[in-house]
Amino acid sequence: MRCKELIEKLEELAPFAYACEWDNSGFLAGRGDKEVKRVMIALDATDEAVDEAVKTGADLLLTHHPLIFKPVSSVNDQDMVGRRILRLIQADICYVAMHTNFDIAPGCMADLAAERLGIMPEGPLEVTGEKDGVPMGIGKIGMLRQAVTVEKLAKQVKECFGLPYVTVYGVQQVTEPVMRVAVSPGAGGSMIRHGIAAGAQVLVTGDIGHHGGIDAAACGMAVIDAGHYGLEHIFMPFMKAYLEKAAAGVLEITVEETRFPVQVF
Repeated sequence: MRCKELIEKLEELAPFAYACEWDNSGFLAGRGDKEVKRVMIALDATDEAVDEAVKTGADLLLTHHPLIFKPVSSVNDQDMVGRRILRLIQADICYVAMHTNFDIAPGCMADLAAERLGIMPEGPLEVTGEKDGVPMGIGKIGMLRQAVTVEKLAKQVKECFGLPYVTVYGVQQVTEPVMRVAVSPGAGGSMIRHGIAAGAQVLVTGDIGHHGGIDAAACGMAVIDAGHYGLEHIFMPFMKAYLEKAAAGVLEITVEETRFPVQVF
């Protein structure tokens, strides 16, 4: 399968046109006519991920977060982005990122996270467009099947995403059992206002700062911060399963080992 044909399969799942204007999802490096037999999937194009792609003979590296995010004025070995791009190109490895297009597409990031948490989704937290008249966007808002305390929900988040820890804001403010829950994988600081507007009692997300957390609690909404990586690592096994089916077994697919980038001592 050629790289451009594989990209067509990815577009069927989550068209790059769905991506937010500020994003840089898509085919970011390599040759469209490259014959792809081995694909490696990772959340980020870290040095470790790029090295593993090279060592295992991958023809294409697929990540969620784009390595090339802002415009670059040079590509050399003097900075981490240029170093990784050079390493990929020298090894003739194509590189594709599926970021906010995967966040937004039906059945992808937001729906996967909501399903793991047992949320019955009503719609997106932030609407960015629509498909067949149905709103699409970032995150999900909906109801749990039964009410739970914030503390119990935090434990459920840890368990169903396999996390070493979560941090929680609003335990003292939201003391009654909750049912209306929002989830927004990734950096969720900008989603706090959407969660409050949607009437969420709890927002499950990542990368919450001190002021955002205490302000959300003051507005009566608890926040469970599961980390950026913590909620989005589900991208990797999902994409492996999708490509195995979409490519009808013609690809050898490997997934980077789950490595939480933050440790608590």
